Amino acid sequence: MNLEKIIPKDGPSIEEVEKYVKKYSNELIVIKCGGSVLLDENLFNQLIENIAIINKLGLSAIVVHGGGKNIKKKLNQNNIETKFIDGLRVTDEKTIKIVEEALLELNTEILNNINDKNAKAQSITPKNGNIIKIIPEKKELGFVGSPKEVNKEIILNIVKEKKVPIVVPLGIGDDGKMYNINADVVAAAIAKEINSRRLILMTDVEGVLDKDKKLISEINSKTANNMINDQSISGGMIPKIKTCIDAVNNGVTGVVIVDGRRQNSILFEIFSDKGAGTLIRK
Repeated sequence: MNLEKIIPKDGPSIEEVEKYVKKYSNELIVIKCGGSVLLDENLFNQLIENIAIINKLGLSAIVVHGGGKNIKKKLNQNNIETKFIDGLRVTDEKTIKIVEEALLELNTEILNNINDKNAKAQSITPKNGNIIKIIPEKKELGFVGSPKEVNKEIILNIVKEKKVPIVVPLGIGDDGKMYNINADVVAAAIAKEINSRRLILMTDVEGVLDKDKKLISEINSKTANNMINDQSISGGMIPKIKTCIDAVNNGVTGVVIVDGRRQNSILFEIFSDKGAGTLIRK
């Protein structure tokens, strides 16, 4: 395998890549992408290239994508106002249709772009083999759910075919209806179900910062909990970190919060000694 041809010039060193390809050769990596990465054209192209590289190196990645900003754009075009409760979008019948449309469009775009890079990907949506059964969240949220069951067979079969599953964060309720699910939560539910070595959450922040706003490169779940309690971790980071803590205590070896705005952040996280962002372990 000619790594010089595969790894970008501004990526990790070839020696490090070789070492980590060996380390991860029989492991599963779940990558959740959202925020600017899906909206900014340069970041999006870089994300696609990074995922294609992981696939070409023979490693097994599963991608879950959000799409909050795409959804917002589509709802605005349709003059539908959005209300949030505890950071979750209130989703009525009209909204869920648009959410579904926005997410499926994005899913197809990610899929086609990866395939265009001579890598192999396959969509997983409720329409072509639903993998997520949900429990509805609070009634006032409408069609918003959290995963109660994940069908890992479908995912693992795609991985066995050396393809990257591209998972849309939607699930089906016992009522047969479509529900929107937070993409971090979907990624964590899949990572727990398949005991992945790594769960990477791409965000629009550097990672977890200490009181002096310096990046913490590694913490355990106890420290992370303390930081929530003393409010060093606040706002939108709280549910994210709670999702990470839950994952590492339920079968995932490590969860990393990575800045998707940084050059080749996924490659540096997987294939370099110092990684990127904050690694949370048990």
